[in-house]
Amino acid sequence: MGEDELALLNKSINEFENKFRNRQDDNRSLVLGLRDTFKDSMKALSEKLSLKLKEEERMAEMILEYKNQLCKQNKLIQEKKDNVLKIMAEVKGKEQESEELIANIQDLKEECARKKETISTANKANEERLKRLQKSANLYRDCLGLEIRKIHGNKLQFIFTSIDPKNPESPYMFSMSINEAKEYEVFDCSPHLECLAEFQEKVRKTNNFSAFLANVRKAFIAKVHN
Repeated sequence: MGEDELALLNKSINEFENKFRNRQDDNRSLVLGLRDTFKDSMKALSEKLSLKLKEEERMAEMILEYKNQLCKQNKLIQEKKDNVLKIMAEVKGKEQESEELIANIQDLKEECARKKETISTANKANEERLKRLQKSANLYRDCLGLEIRKIHGNKLQFIFTSIDPKNPESPYMFSMSINEAKEYEVFDCSPHLECLAEFQEKVRKTNNFSAFLANVRKAFIAKVHN
C-alpha cells in the first residue's frame, strides 16, 4: 500500500476509535445517568416507604391506643351499669321497705283506733254503770240508810247504817271497784263477812247489783244478831 492509502486507513481507524470512544463515553454517561436516576428513585422510594412505614406504625399505635381507650371506656360503662343496677335494686328494696313501713304504720293506726274505740266504749260503759250505781245509791240511802262515797283509786265506798238497832249510826262498810276484766271487785269489808266472796261471784254472773247490796246488808244484820 502507498503512503496515501496508509494515511487514509490510519485516519479511518482514528475516526472509528474516536467514535467508539465517544460512544463509550455516551454510554457511560447514560449508564451513570441511569444509575444516578435509579439511586435517586430508590432513595425517594425508600424515603417514601420509610415515611409510609412510620405513618403505618403511628396509625397502628393510634389504633392500639384507641382499642385500649375503648376497652377502658367499656369497662367504665360496665361498672357504671353495675352501679346503676345496684342502686336500682337498693331503691326497689327501699321502696318495698317503705311500703311495708307504711302498711305497718297504717295497721298500727287502725289498731290504735280500735283500742281507743274499745277504751272509749269501756269508759262509757263504766260511766253508765257508775251512774246506775249512783242512782241505786241514792235510792238505798233514802230507803236503807246507805251512803256511797267515791274514794282514791276510782273505788266506791258503801257505808250502811241502821244495821244495829242499839246503835243505828254505827257504820258497816266495804269498798268496790270495776277491774280490767270489767268485773265487780270488793275490798276492805268492815266488819269482815265470810260470805262476801260468794256474793261477789254471784253479782259477777248475774250483774244484779241491787240483790248484791241487799245480800250484803242482810249479812251485816245477821252478823250483828249473831
